[in-house]
Amino acid sequence: MHELAVCQSLLDQVQRIAQDHGADRVERILLRIGPLSGVEGPLLRNAFPLSAAGTVAEHAVLEIEPAPVRVHCVTCGAETDATPNRLICGACGDWHTRLVSGDEMLLARLELSIPDDGDPDEAAQDA
Repeated sequence: MHELAVCQSLLDQVQRIAQDHGADRVERILLRIGPLSGVEGPLLRNAFPLSAAGTVAEHAVLEIEPAPVRVHCVTCGAETDATPNRLICGACGDWHTRLVSGDEMLLARLELSIPDDGDPDEAAQDA
């Protein structure tokens, strides 16, 4: 299952970020996945609990947001929405386009729980 390997790689990145910020728990993970990325959101969602078990993201909510397919037209210069099977310019109809988005899997947001560094009453007494 391709998505299991993708999920494990994602969680490696999430754990590094959580560690860099001193987080003891990941609350929410927001991914933006384009239809041309080769990653199936429902399969990734199914692989997540297995991959996240025993990690700081074990109880995290995984949210997947679709990324739009957008193209830049070489002929007229417009940037427009397109569909995965018709990468043509929405403004002039030309097929000389360059893909701008729709093939990405992007870690868009992480919500972390970071423990307090001591008792707030103690900190107030020290001041």
